[in-house]
Amino acid sequence: MSLATENLPATAGPTLPACLRHWADVAGDRPAVTFTDFAVDRAGRRRTLTWRQLQERVDAVAGALPVRPGDRVAILCPQSADYVVGFLGAITAGAIAVPLFDPGLPGHAGRLAAVLTDCSPTAVVTTAAAEDAVRGFLSGLPGGERVAVLAADQPAEGPARAWPVPEAAPDDVAYLQYTSGSTRSPAGVVLTHANVLANVAQAVHGLGIDPASGTTVSWLPLFHDMGLVLGLITPLAMGMRSVLMDPLAFIERPVRWLELLSDHNGSWSAAPNFAFHYSATRVREEDRARLRLDRVAAIVNGAEPINPDVLDRFHATFADSGYRPEKTRPAYGLAEATVFVTTGPGEPPRVATFDRAALGTGTARQADDGLKLVACGVPVGQHVALVDPETGVVLEDGSVGEIWVHGPNVGTGYWQKPLESTETFGARLTGDHEGLPEWPWLRTGDLGVRHDGEIYIAGRIKDLLIVDGRNHYPQDVEATAASADRDIRPGSVAAFAVEGTDTEAAVIVAEHRRHTELTTEDERALAASIRRLVSDAHGLSLRDVVLVPAGRVPRTSSGKIARAACRGHYLAGDYGKALVR
Repeated sequence: MSLATENLPATAGPTLPACLRHWADVAGDRPAVTFTDFAVDRAGRRRTLTWRQLQERVDAVAGALPVRPGDRVAILCPQSADYVVGFLGAITAGAIAVPLFDPGLPGHAGRLAAVLTDCSPTAVVTTAAAEDAVRGFLSGLPGGERVAVLAADQPAEGPARAWPVPEAAPDDVAYLQYTSGSTRSPAGVVLTHANVLANVAQAVHGLGIDPASGTTVSWLPLFHDMGLVLGLITPLAMGMRSVLMDPLAFIERPVRWLELLSDHNGSWSAAPNFAFHYSATRVREEDRARLRLDRVAAIVNGAEPINPDVLDRFHATFADSGYRPEKTRPAYGLAEATVFVTTGPGEPPRVATFDRAALGTGTARQADDGLKLVACGVPVGQHVALVDPETGVVLEDGSVGEIWVHGPNVGTGYWQKPLESTETFGARLTGDHEGLPEWPWLRTGDLGVRHDGEIYIAGRIKDLLIVDGRNHYPQDVEATAASADRDIRPGSVAAFAVEGTDTEAAVIVAEHRRHTELTTEDERALAASIRRLVSDAHGLSLRDVVLVPAGRVPRTSSGKIARAACRGHYLAGDYGKALVR
């Protein structure tokens, strides 16, 4: 794949502070960011900052931060315009921003403590309303009482330091993007201004977005890579308006997201697969009749495996609202590459059906019946190679291999993890790799295949189920298990491997909506049904099937199934003794 970047759109400056200054100078009175607050008003109270107002508030926070260049500043704000101000204020002060979340986010206190310990911030930016909770959380961490706490909505008056802030350079570190930790402990990806702005240009070009008339609309958490780049950095770099809402507001009423998209012509957004399913099943017919989804430019589907049946349902559900299938852009990406790696063209998503047995042996062969995968498009401004992870040899099209990425958007490594950085960001190709650089390559840990010119994602190497010498992709097994009963929560099934007597064995843990109502016989019958379906579809015998109440299958901070964590709970006996073995 060519790495040509000459046709990529130009961003407003070489660094994030330079982009903000540019738009404040040339478009100061234009809306920059709007936060729609559904917590204070069910209809959504809109609070807007113009580019000039955003610049003034960012400068106030930057001036009040007691930091030196290179210090880390953690952003522990609730989702709001204050988050945008705090993030940009930290970078404008010459510090390295660390986008996180306030301690009130349920179920993620352990991750927050681990990340704060890892990055050792000098200061934290939060809001006045959350300040007491943040100080209380910090007091429980080693050295936490020495961390300065600043409220983005009430910064102290006057400068906090006497030294000037040096002008940021493109190769300076802008922020640390901590990974979601789906297969390991969170690690901070080191991203420079150049990395981030290169990725913005790649994504805008690949998606065909017109910055002059576009508006980004996002409910995704700003601490997540896709939410941060879509909801904050892309509009900042391209001069687009950003419309934000809280993730909880989406969960409460998903139509709110679609209403905001309808409010703005040329709007574009991004969401994981579950949001497409959730919207298609939770938005009422009378609400759909009011939507103007013909105004949507594109919605990116990424961050988790894409289910073609979910896309079909979403497209059918919102067809009368003006939404067309070609507006859905399947994509693949990861934090180590800033976020976007491949995106689909402006046509309906392509779906291919692959023979499961052949795919398990490393070959993608189309079949009438098998595993359906959605094409995730092609790279823009970066190289993508499918590589044998053991030998480093580039594989031919049609062969399943590890996805390796090379481009200006790839981060420089993990924060203070030199060994892991070398292993992940410094891979080398071996053998014949004509037209591709030998080094350095990012090893993604993801399995994929190039078929008919596009990339299809098969799964994670660490999640792969290898039983009796055959490979099974967990999301495929999970989908089969979920089909056994309508009360098994979609996207809330985990399949993983444990050590068996002679080989690895597979286990299913599934959430059930009516778990408390199930009798022992009900559970036995449903477990048997899951076993039969998985055996018939995959030739896979399950060692164990465990049914649990809603909320018991762990997820990462970005909502992905945390299979390694689920396996840990299972082995620790947290789910009790299974009924069927």
